[in-house]
Amino acid sequence: MTASPKSRRRVLVGVSAVATVSLGVGVAAGTRITSPEDAAAKTAAPKASQITVPVEKKALSSKVVGRGDASFDGAVNIRVETSGLTTAPIVTGKVPAVGSTLTEGKALLEITGRPVIGLAGVLPMYRTLSPGGKGPDVLQLEQTLDRLGFDPGDVDSEYDSDTAEAVERLYEKAGYDAPVADERLTEAVDAAKKTVDQAKNALRQAKAALKQAKAAKSPDTSVQQGAVDDAEENLNDAQDALNEAEFKAGTPLPVSEIVYVKTLPRRVDDVKVERGGTVNGVVMSASGASLVVTLKVDAQTAERLKAGMAATLDLGDGTAVAAKVKRVTRNGDQYDVVVAPNKLTARQLTLLRDANVRVTIPVKSTSGKVLAVPVAAVSSGSDGGSRVEVLRDGKVELVPVKVGLSADGYAQVTPTGDVKLSEGDQVVVGR
Repeated sequence: MTASPKSRRRVLVGVSAVATVSLGVGVAAGTRITSPEDAAAKTAAPKASQITVPVEKKALSSKVVGRGDASFDGAVNIRVETSGLTTAPIVTGKVPAVGSTLTEGKALLEITGRPVIGLAGVLPMYRTLSPGGKGPDVLQLEQTLDRLGFDPGDVDSEYDSDTAEAVERLYEKAGYDAPVADERLTEAVDAAKKTVDQAKNALRQAKAALKQAKAAKSPDTSVQQGAVDDAEENLNDAQDALNEAEFKAGTPLPVSEIVYVKTLPRRVDDVKVERGGTVNGVVMSASGASLVVTLKVDAQTAERLKAGMAATLDLGDGTAVAAKVKRVTRNGDQYDVVVAPNKLTARQLTLLRDANVRVTIPVKSTSGKVLAVPVAAVSSGSDGGSRVEVLRDGKVELVPVKVGLSADGYAQVTPTGDVKLSEGDQVVVGR
């Protein structure tokens, strides 16, 4: 059967509508289809841009920062040489308490009822000193006596009568009787005195005989005069012998009654003896009366430090104490840096004692404010010189610089080429 014209028109309209819809679907689908190249382009990272920071004008300071332990300075062990004693070295008194202060010229301890007086000196007491003795230990003693105001006469290397009298004054000031000479020396003095008395008596008799001969108008008195001359000479010899005996019997300084310590006063850290006990070796340990902080550094850091440098101690309560480097000494593979506070209040002393504190020691600093950039902004050129990259109007310019002090992540820079560098310029630190 043949379709009518009307039916054919309906079919054409339907086909046309389907085609139109299909075309729209195809166009819509086409907008959602992406090629591999387009997809890669859309997912790739954006082109890198420079990361910049401004050039600053600031003061730079390089410093050593570490933690150190507080202690009293210079601990030493104190020994008493008791070999000169004829009895057992029994401690009889003056035992110091831990924390007390040892003062120069005062008794540190009593052994067999006699004082052990502390004096400042580097040469240890190794023998008993007495009149007639000579040596460097005598010189140290006289220097000490002179410094303490006891007037030992000529400060030389000879222990004379003036030295002995100064030693007497030292003991008197310390509150003790001066030491006495050995019994044999005092016996020699007594014997010399008897000889002098005998010589004086002989001279009196000789003079009396001469006078009697002259009174009798004896024609020859030469024998009597000779006897007087001999008696006078004997008396002079006896008097010289007495003077020598008395000199040797002058006040000695027993080896067991003096202890030299490098510096005084000092603080008692530990006591090794007790009253009634026997001395055997170290009697006590003592440190300096001043509190210091010691931090350990490596050799490279130690090279940057020296005595006299200013420092700061952080007490941990928000306060800081001004200090100075006292000394830098090697200790095995490391170095000990000893820092002493300039001045401490009673409260600060309490906080610092036996504490571990932060120590800051400025090593170098610029003279006022300088141009500074982050260390990351400085690079090396092909010629080996330093440079920074400055971003100006979207373009990067290379500026040759001389690098100065580096501290806290910043470096001091000074432009060396024709291109200027100013505060606020943007330098590249990364991309």
